Amino acid sequence: MSNKQLVKVLALDHYDKEFALPTYETIGAAGADVKASLPASLRETGFEIKPGERVLIPTGLCFEIPLGFEVQVRPRSGISLKTSLLVVNSPGTIDHDYRGEVKIIVGNFGKETHIVEHGTRIAQLIIAPITQCKFQFSDSLSDTERGEGGFGSTGTK
Repeated sequence: MSNKQLVKVLALDHYDKEFALPTYETIGAAGADVKASLPASLRETGFEIKPGERVLIPTGLCFEIPLGFEVQVRPRSGISLKTSLLVVNSPGTIDHDYRGEVKIIVGNFGKETHIVEHGTRIAQLIIAPITQCKFQFSDSLSDTERGEGGFGSTGTK
């Protein structure tokens, strides 16, 4: 059974032609890893991210996402655990009609400068169906057991 959607990809001039397109690292993976494809001027030194700084990491790729789908940009767990770097707009949404370069918003939440090297698998991309809803004002909402409880109101155990 195949449920694979076709996503057309445009490689920009700074995309490293040695790289594969975003890839699923295992047969059951939900996300396809995308690499940092740095401009030639940064390939040797890497992309420096100072403490407290947020930057856009280039991928060199543009996507044509099928109508009815979005691409979600999510962090890779290894980077989140082993470094002070986080994908800060997570999950980030790339809409069907966006045709610009996909860049990953990364923040350094540590106390030391971090270098993202050319070719680092910087994030993972999830292709997900979307539903658009109609919003309507109402004078009331239905009752639920939870009600207005939020932010941990159901406990931790």
